[in-house]
Amino acid sequence: MFDFSRIQNYYIQTGYTDMRLHIDGLVAKVQLEYGRQLEETSIFIFCGRKADRIKAIYWDGTGYILLYKRLDELRFQWPRNENELKLLTKQQFRWLMEGLSIAPKNAFKPGKPGTVF
Repeated sequence: MFDFSRIQNYYIQTGYTDMRLHIDGLVAKVQLEYGRQLEETSIFIFCGRKADRIKAIYWDGTGYILLYKRLDELRFQWPRNENELKLLTKQQFRWLMEGLSIAPKNAFKPGKPGTVF
């Protein structure tokens, strides 16, 4: 059974990914292009040109799991700037899955404590 609570590292490949790739192709992409190994605490997520579908690859300790999500009318706010592997926080991953940008413009920015009076 797939357990999301074990995932600590959320990696996305920015840019476009050929959605015709299946498990072996996505694993090869992670290992050969980015020099990463799949492990039980990491998930690797890819998005196609249309941005209405994503694929994710995960190693559960015994084999690879391929996850696929297709949206009916909406699009993912996927970063298209470069082809790189980007590590997201859990919050950024949640934003992405909710259709938001991973860096929303109206999010609170870290501040410094001020004076009370």
